[in-house]
Amino acid sequence: MESFLNRYKNITVLLLVIFAQLLLLAVQVKNEQDVRFIRVWAVTAVSPFARLVEGVRGAGFSFVRNYITLHDADAENRRLKADNAQLKLDKVFLENQLNTADRAKALELFQQQTKSKTIAATVISMGLGSSRKSVYLDRGSVAGVMREMAVLTPDGIVGKVTDVYPTASEVLLITDPTFAAGVVTGKGHVHGTLKGTGTPLCKVDFVAFEDKVEPGDLFYTSGDDRIFPRGLPVGVVKSVHPAQPYKEITLDPSGMSHGGLEDVLIVVEGVHQEIPDTPPPNQQVYLGPPLPPAAPVPGALTNPDGTPIPDPAHPTPGTEADRVHTLYQKSAEGSGVVLGGGPTGLTWTPKPPDFTKLPVDPRSANPGRGTPAAAPPPRKSTAPAPETKGTGSQELKPDAVRHANQAAGPGGGHNLP
Repeated sequence: MESFLNRYKNITVLLLVIFAQLLLLAVQVKNEQDVRFIRVWAVTAVSPFARLVEGVRGAGFSFVRNYITLHDADAENRRLKADNAQLKLDKVFLENQLNTADRAKALELFQQQTKSKTIAATVISMGLGSSRKSVYLDRGSVAGVMREMAVLTPDGIVGKVTDVYPTASEVLLITDPTFAAGVVTGKGHVHGTLKGTGTPLCKVDFVAFEDKVEPGDLFYTSGDDRIFPRGLPVGVVKSVHPAQPYKEITLDPSGMSHGGLEDVLIVVEGVHQEIPDTPPPNQQVYLGPPLPPAAPVPGALTNPDGTPIPDPAHPTPGTEADRVHTLYQKSAEGSGVVLGGGPTGLTWTPKPPDFTKLPVDPRSANPGRGTPAAAPPPRKSTAPAPETKGTGSQELKPDAVRHANQAAGPGGGHNLP
């Protein structure tokens, strides 16, 4: 190598000088894009190597992500998240559509049932005032709406129209402190004045102290205010406090749903209707089938028709009233009396049953409850049996006397020879 450099020393120096000159020219001279040639040459020389390094790095990372970490789970997770978000939006949209359809159906059914002429409206905005409880509807004078018209829902009254515009109207809600309307109870027909309190609850004023109003009573519109037709539901009484001269009554308005107002009805032509005395049924009640008859207990007594005779020693299913009835019936039979059936066929008037001495109820939680007092042993009379005749003047036979003693028992007091 040294001999080669020594032989071509001049040429080598010349080449080095030329190369240095080119580098200096490349540093100073720029191309058409105003970029120095030295920079263009450097980038051009380094780009293939950098591209190769980046390809190797990306392939390695992709291999680790797609095959070692659950085979492209990251991309699948992102896709599932996007699908889940879209499904949530679709669910909310469908629920809103379903609620809108349900409200529209309820309004349509109410319009068919009520005699008043109404038009449907939708709440488009709430009142601007902080203390004023009002809403704006999408119906105005063009649709025939006028001031002082009643606004309601199928559940009850909502308020009255206070201002009318061509395509909108303002409604004062019944919860506003300036609202007032005549009301009457369905039970007792007690009259009063409904007023707002600025809260979700209302109050009823001018109900006399002696008038009977209880929590749970329903109030209806009385029609005295000439705004609301008579017979529309207003709300349920929450509390009643006696005061002088008028009672303090708090009312929960049934027309003001807790979820907010959306669709309402405006009464264009009101028709009075009767006030129901009893609240309308909300839903049907399911009543299960009766209990099957109890299986006969081996050795238990039965009636001639085959039905078992209740016996405290062999309890049968039933209510507390059935068990008490069985105890009293056994006590009465001990005195020769059948409850509801008169005497047991004896020819004399039996002794009245002593209900203070009831048999023991084996199902009683308190063993001492219903425990009879110790009965005296039966006494046998040594005197000859008197000749006893009944209403038909028929003498008792020995068999009849024995059956009478068995029916009377130790507590009956009739022990005949």
